[in-house]
Amino acid sequence: MRPDIATALDAPDSVLDDEELRFVQRIRQHGWFRTQIFAESNYPEFSFTTGFWIGHGFPEIIVFSMPPNIAHDVLWHIYRMISTGSPPPIGELTSTIYANSDALLLPVDRKHYQDHLGWNRWFYGGDEFPCLQLLWPSKEGVFPRHPDSGEALNLAQPDLSCSASSLS
Repeated sequence: MRPDIATALDAPDSVLDDEELRFVQRIRQHGWFRTQIFAESNYPEFSFTTGFWIGHGFPEIIVFSMPPNIAHDVLWHIYRMISTGSPPPIGELTSTIYANSDALLLPVDRKHYQDHLGWNRWFYGGDEFPCLQLLWPSKEGVFPRHPDSGEALNLAQPDLSCSASSLS
């Protein structure tokens, strides 16, 4: 179920600069691309996908404070799940993403797109695409913003969700 929207995939290569062309070519070749943003000021490093939405109608994904090589492997795993028709559930704990713990995907509020999803905003020509935040638990199985979560876990995974309520 591919959304019927225009994206940078539709742009002639001649109007793209070298970096834009490289970005688009990766999506054409692999179906998606992972952007890595290094830590700065108040935010930890993070990775996000581009191509899940246009290719399969599944929201893009952002994940914080995960080493780039692990983030890449996890996002590839999710991409394969989506492309085979077995996408992970949204808004509920799932054991289908990580091998040794649960995961949680929550919708990202669009007010966070400008600060975190610049390449996606360029690719989709605005903010008309959905995105999910992939959360990982502490070693004890506690997720950020749960009453038992610690400050370090909460700082490692900023709350981009549509409802800034705590997880119980």
